[in-house]
Amino acid sequence: MNITFLYFNGCPNSEPTLENLKTALAELNFDADLSIIEVKDPQQAASLGFLGSPSILVEGRDLETGRPPAGSAFSCRIYEIEGRRTGRLPKDYIKARLQSLAQTLG
Repeated sequence: MNITFLYFNGCPNSEPTLENLKTALAELNFDADLSIIEVKDPQQAASLGFLGSPSILVEGRDLETGRPPAGSAFSCRIYEIEGRRTGRLPKDYIKARLQSLAQTLG
């Protein structure tokens, strides 16, 4: 499974989300190839389909939506999880989404 973690320098949610991603992968015992990409400008964001910092792609699909990214944003990313807005993805959310995408991508 190819997983890409995208972020921009200075995003306060990137490091905690990356640590949660690494822990989730270890706990799931997934065989994953993890790439970490620092997005440096809006042009690179557009070329990568970067939806904001932090973003996680699984086999080219956005972790949150399960679809390939549409559009791009060179900004902080806010997620709505269980009715709360956050820029930091919790480990359990990441695990659940990874399991769901793994089944979908089979």
